[in-house]
Amino acid sequence: MDSNTTTTIPTREELNAELLAVPEPPEQPEIPHPPGFEDSLELALRHVKGRRGGDLVGIILVGSGARQAITPHSDIDLIALVKGEADGHEILRVGERLADIRYRGHKAVEEELAYSLRLPPLLRKSRTLYDHDGISAQLIEKANQRFRQGPPAATMNEQIRMKAECFHWLGKAQDLADKPGTAQYLLTLFYEDCILAFFRLRGFWLTAPVDIHRFMFSREPALADLAGQFLAATTVADRLNFGRQYADLLFKDVPNPARID
Repeated sequence: MDSNTTTTIPTREELNAELLAVPEPPEQPEIPHPPGFEDSLELALRHVKGRRGGDLVGIILVGSGARQAITPHSDIDLIALVKGEADGHEILRVGERLADIRYRGHKAVEEELAYSLRLPPLLRKSRTLYDHDGISAQLIEKANQRFRQGPPAATMNEQIRMKAECFHWLGKAQDLADKPGTAQYLLTLFYEDCILAFFRLRGFWLTAPVDIHRFMFSREPALADLAGQFLAATTVADRLNFGRQYADLLFKDVPNPARID
């Protein structure tokens, strides 16, 4: 190399100019949205038809999906009516929802309408998704007829039993007030029994859980107000207080169990 030759060092800009441009990453497809209720419902229907297609006579949607009260966490509640006898139950994940599917013999369901406290109001607001020979339609019509007749009246023995059970849970919770976790659990059992007693004593059909307090308020505002205060109470002492007032008002016309000494 000639000693008189001057070596020129390339600048940063010159070096960068020799580099190939890095291509932009390809545009990624959008993440698909979870299937909606109707999409998930269609998948659940295909599953039921594929599993029980041979003896399937009807598929009925019940619950919030049938009442048009769907929320992001609403399940797909289906009753699959089949020939003969069946009493199966399965829970599946369909898209982002759970499908609760009960397989029942259609004749057994029809017979149960005569004494069930849940079936008539449940089927009354149902939606038929599949019907063979009009069996689902006939069943729903009979549920409507049964609903209009009203629930069977509670006998005096049943009324006394319900009162005794509710006050039993309330007393146990009071006995264990020094153990808040256990007491709160017992008060939950107390409230659940009281809710069932309210519907039985007043001669009402059971409603959906989300409608219970609104329904109670429309019939007995004072009782609903105490129920709300019971649920909102943060201490065991307050819940015991409101629970006692609630039970006293609920069972004010029901006698205590007979006493023997």
